Amino acid sequence: MPLMRRRPLLRAAAIGGGAYYAGKKRSESQQRNADEDARISGLEQQQAAPPPPAAVPAAASGLSPDMMAQLEQLGKLHESGVLTDEEFTAQKAKMLG
Repeated sequence: MPLMRRRPLLRAAAIGGGAYYAGKKRSESQQRNADEDARISGLEQQQAAPPPPAAVPAAASGLSPDMMAQLEQLGKLHESGVLTDEEFTAQKAKMLG
């Protein structure tokens, strides 16, 4: 008779152990999918971001820092409407030689 009592316990342990293992694997799979989704969305955001504008160094353009500042100020005056297109191009040509 002791053999009859053990079988239900063995069966319950086997079923419970199998269910535990299946649940553990499912949890790991869901975590892996969540990590992959986060990594993919990060890559998509990097691709969607526009590249930063390339700045031309003053030494490479052959202009002194003072001349660069004057040209920037001239551009701001033109953008704000103080200088007309003709005045802007004339002043720029005069500064650049």
